Amino acid sequence: MQTPGPYYLVVQRLFSTFPNSWPGAGLLILRLAAGFTLVGLGTLLGDLGDMSALFLHYASLVVAVLLLIGLGTPVAGSVDAAIQVGIMILAKRYDSSYLVAAALGLALAMLGPGAWSVDARVFGRKRIV
Repeated sequence: MQTPGPYYLVVQRLFSTFPNSWPGAGLLILRLAAGFTLVGLGTLLGDLGDMSALFLHYASLVVAVLLLIGLGTPVAGSVDAAIQVGIMILAKRYDSSYLVAAALGLALAMLGPGAWSVDARVFGRKRIV
């Protein structure tokens, strides 16, 4: 039997349960809001035109997809917060919407993906019958 990798152990230890029902629906809504916010703010970077803006644009699209499907949520939420702060600095628009989106990403990194995610299917507790 193959031993699980380090990411598997981190996700399984961080989130011993993947909430279902109303809490799971709330986490799904948070993931969707964070993902679509990243897509919307990532399109703003097309106007800036330099290489760092291009990197943030593609990174935001990748992280948005990860958040939308719920794969690697702790890492994706942390990267989401970093991208939001990077967008705020590059765009020189110190707006509270970027800080709220960064807080949303950090909250997802701390709370986890919920039961309706790829993380829950891959890393959730297994029941042996």
